[in-house]
Amino acid sequence: MKTFQEFILIAEAAYDAEVMSRSQIKKTGEGGRIGAERKKSTPERRRVKAVGGGKTEPVEYKPRKDIGQQRQASTRTQQPEQERGSARERQLAAAKAERKKAAQARAAAKKGGGTAPAAAKPKAKEAEKTATKLLSKKKPEAKPAAGYTPRKASGMTASERNKQTRKGEQLLRDLVIDAERAKGKNVKSEKDLKHRFTSR
Repeated sequence: MKTFQEFILIAEAAYDAEVMSRSQIKKTGEGGRIGAERKKSTPERRRVKAVGGGKTEPVEYKPRKDIGQQRQASTRTQQPEQERGSARERQLAAAKAERKKAAQARAAAKKGGGTAPAAAKPKAKEAEKTATKLLSKKKPEAKPAAGYTPRKASGMTASERNKQTRKGEQLLRDLVIDAERAKGKNVKSEKDLKHRFTSR
């Protein structure tokens, strides 16, 4: 009789590696996990980050620190504070008491020769408001304008964008200073201008 380990070795030798990779059996416990890893592969991930030079790449997430630890339901969900069924019992008792009260009122009215008091009806205005709310047309979802195209990601990091902004500001400042000098004003730097043109 063969042991399980021997059987596995024979099965691996018998089955082609390609067939084994196509099989539906999922590995569990990878990296100390309790269940199968559900992380998307790099080409499947849609969220990207700028890496500089106008290029982007998929975001890589770090594995969680609590892998392999069973999380108790008591730490995640609100546990009942009363014994099972106590709230339901109270509801049933209240409904029963209400029915009993209504029956007694009907019996008393019948004995007195009158009619039983009818259940309180909602006021006409309130009913109209509710009906209007229910029948009012729901606004369709806001759609973008016909010619709208979303901005494409620049692919630059924050530092690269700031660098480009500062270059533009510097160019603008130099042009303004040159224009002021051409008018015959004594302008040496941005401090001499009435309005500053850069954020610094």
